[in-house]
Amino acid sequence: MAVNRDYAGRTFPVSEPYEVSRVKIAEFATAIGDPNPLYRDKAAAQAAGHPDVIAPPTFAIVISMASSAVAMGDPGLGLNYAMVVHGEQRFEYARPIVAGDVLTAQPTITEIRDAGRNVMLTTSTQIRTVEGELVCTAVGTLVERGVGQ
Repeated sequence: MAVNRDYAGRTFPVSEPYEVSRVKIAEFATAIGDPNPLYRDKAAAQAAGHPDVIAPPTFAIVISMASSAVAMGDPGLGLNYAMVVHGEQRFEYARPIVAGDVLTAQPTITEIRDAGRNVMLTTSTQIRTVEGELVCTAVGTLVERGVGQ
């Protein structure tokens, strides 16, 4: 089954809220090997002008991944996940993610295109506070190998 091109432009439902905690931020920073005190020490983060510890820039993947998985797993899309590799990821921040934020994510499939025998599928996921403030937009591209036109 080929990827359904009609899904380009489709926006999926908003995710359940995710409460960002100091513990999760510290665990993520440890996992990526980043010792920055802004990710662990509230006083250091406040001295730098933040209300609490901030998350590393790539932490947004934790929030965006689950909602993107819902989009990519939609049976009508026809994506063969066994043939998928990660192509690209970037984060566009309005402000840092801070401990205590309660965030939701809403993905949109922005583009589906062929690249040789591969299909490139790009998503844009808006990460917002439950009050509606835009915090970050996560843009990612997946590549389904060997199935293009």
